[in-house]
Amino acid sequence: MIDQITNLYQEAFRWYDPKRAVPSIHVSFYPYVGINHTIRIREGQINVRIGTICSEMPLACHKGLAYILVGKLLRKKIPVGARAVYSAYVKSDAIRLQAADNKRAKGRKVVTTSKGKAYDLDEIFESINRDYFRHSIPKPALTWSARKTFRILGHHDATHDHITISTSLDSVDVPRYVVEYVVFHEMLHIYHPTKHINGRRYNHTPAFKRDEQKFAYYQEAERWIERNVRKLKRDAKKK
Repeated sequence: MIDQITNLYQEAFRWYDPKRAVPSIHVSFYPYVGINHTIRIREGQINVRIGTICSEMPLACHKGLAYILVGKLLRKKIPVGARAVYSAYVKSDAIRLQAADNKRAKGRKVVTTSKGKAYDLDEIFESINRDYFRHSIPKPALTWSARKTFRILGHHDATHDHITISTSLDSVDVPRYVVEYVVFHEMLHIYHPTKHINGRRYNHTPAFKRDEQKFAYYQEAERWIERNVRKLKRDAKKK
């Protein structure tokens, strides 16, 4: 994938300055804590460091980032479309949630835990792993999110082997089967890893969707989430 991303930076250079020879470009991922990226010129070579939080970002978004970084380096006007496609990805709840998790992991103290006020994610994981996966899923790090969310109720970070569940669900008002369903969904991402085909990422393959419906309370959980999304949104927006 690095070769494909490098090609995007070469393309961006040609677009901004077609008369100039494209310099040597080296692209790598770097474990920045937040959503950070850098582009520098060293001895005639362009060095691009992309935050590992974007290691699974679609190529279309990497293209937008390439035009943003190269445009800043050359002090050129950046196309509106480039900003839009990249921003849509990094401003998603899933990426913001992961960025917050990274910052907590690098900080002096951890403010989240698998032991919630109402539910224990460790216990739920073990139960689901036994009932649906025959203990075949290696246990990732499990935590409740620091903030309540409503668009993304769970997130699996394959790079750091981590599952985060929204604190919005850690309440006695939320049925246990809803929390189990969200954990089950994230575990399926481990069971059915992301596939990359022709530069596109496929998280929810047909096999993934078929297995998702094997959850005993699939319909009930989906209905509860649909009926309570407005309440979850109100609670998440409260300061």
